[in-house]
Amino acid sequence: MQRATPARPAGVETLFGRIATIVDRARGAVAQSVNQEMVLAYWHIGREIVEALQRGEGRADYGVRLIEGPSARLSARYGKGFSPQSLRNSRQFYVTYPTASPGGDSFEGRQSASPAIRSPLGSELALSLSPRLAWSHYRALMRVETTAAREFYESEAVACSWNKRELERQIATQSYERRLRRRTKPAIQSNRHAPPDEPLSPIDVLKDPYVLEFLDIPESPRLHESHLETAIIEKLQQFLLELGRGFTLAARQKRMPFDDEDFYVDLMFYNYLLRCFVLIELKAGTLTHQDIGQMDGYVRMFDAHAKPASDNPTIGLILCSSKNQAVARYSVLHESRHLFAAKYLTYLPSEDELQRELRRQRRLIEAQREDEAT
Repeated sequence: MQRATPARPAGVETLFGRIATIVDRARGAVAQSVNQEMVLAYWHIGREIVEALQRGEGRADYGVRLIEGPSARLSARYGKGFSPQSLRNSRQFYVTYPTASPGGDSFEGRQSASPAIRSPLGSELALSLSPRLAWSHYRALMRVETTAAREFYESEAVACSWNKRELERQIATQSYERRLRRRTKPAIQSNRHAPPDEPLSPIDVLKDPYVLEFLDIPESPRLHESHLETAIIEKLQQFLLELGRGFTLAARQKRMPFDDEDFYVDLMFYNYLLRCFVLIELKAGTLTHQDIGQMDGYVRMFDAHAKPASDNPTIGLILCSSKNQAVARYSVLHESRHLFAAKYLTYLPSEDELQRELRRQRRLIEAQREDEAT
């Protein structure tokens, strides 16, 4: 039975609204500050590397040593976020934006290192990096070769509040080049107040894997799960562990960085009887060929970059859950199909078993939510 919600006095509503505004503004300011300081630091790191190279010995191996030596020591002190590739990205950032002034020139006053770290001065103040763009935006922008195109995407990303995904989509579809061919303003210019994706919220900024790495904060799997996904994943995790067929949980929301992209797999198990990893993705709605292709890509990527040489080939499992349907589908690369049929199926739950469990858990979760709402 639905409980009646008591009416709230107008004064309470007004006070709530004003406090909520204060909190929203404060959260936004904190997120923007973290983002701005991180971008500023990477710009300065890039400049230090460039200037060290310019003063260097001029040998091919010198640049490698100059990157890999500090990378190892920085990683030991600060954790993730300072791999050789990360330092190369910082160098490329400075090379791409050599006259930028990321966030003013207060950086020098906060440093105690000797010699002093210079803040951008003189002609370097000619161009400012936008505090509304994250490091992930600039990583995408650095891949745009021509200055005019990069400036176009940068200004549109700020004006339209594009998130990283939308910015990359616009670059991939060559919006700037299409604009030149039409010789008119692009359609996105007239739609600035209705961006195709929601702008970044403070939590989006603070859960960015680059921000978490920079701050050396462990990444929580729950940051990338919806409430329903979290409930279903927890139940499926327990279901597989209770089957007793060699499963052990390896990771939730396993991050797989590849070519400046971050992919997340909902669950990753290791089966010690089969000596292979099992990657599991939970999808809402109907299973599509795109979902299958994506999982095949995850499996191939994991085998190429993360699988121990002595292990058997990785397999994927896609679980699709909607109100009226539950689908379980193993994703097996062509070269692994014989092994899958001959050995893997002896230990893995069948697709029918998984579909029944998926339907059962969704019914239980939805029934529990209905009880809580009454």
